[in-house]
Amino acid sequence: MLSFPPAVRIWLATNPADLRKSFDGLAELVRQHLANDPLSGHVFVFHNKRSDRVKLLYWDEDGFVIVYKRLEAGTFHFPAAAAGQHGVSMRAADLAMLLDGVDWQKAKRSKRYHRPASA
Repeated sequence: MLSFPPAVRIWLATNPADLRKSFDGLAELVRQHLANDPLSGHVFVFHNKRSDRVKLLYWDEDGFVIVYKRLEAGTFHFPAAAAGQHGVSMRAADLAMLLDGVDWQKAKRSKRYHRPASA
């Protein structure tokens, strides 16, 4: 399966994308719709209207990498887009659940310690 360093952020595009796009087209979607830098090393996740296909785009030191998954049956569970929201940040565990068919937004999480942000 996919493994990313903890420092890598994962951004899910909430609006469906034209998955016929390849490296440059998806990188432009990152710039325009997610207002992010495709060369940042972060992972950007796109899906189609039917939610049965997903593409991941990320920069790996010397070039772009695309991971593409097409379901033969069923759909992926994506969050609904809030007004004006084009992307959602997610954790690597959430991405793994999404790719495995789990509705990650309904998963019950136990309470965890979160270090307060320093001023």
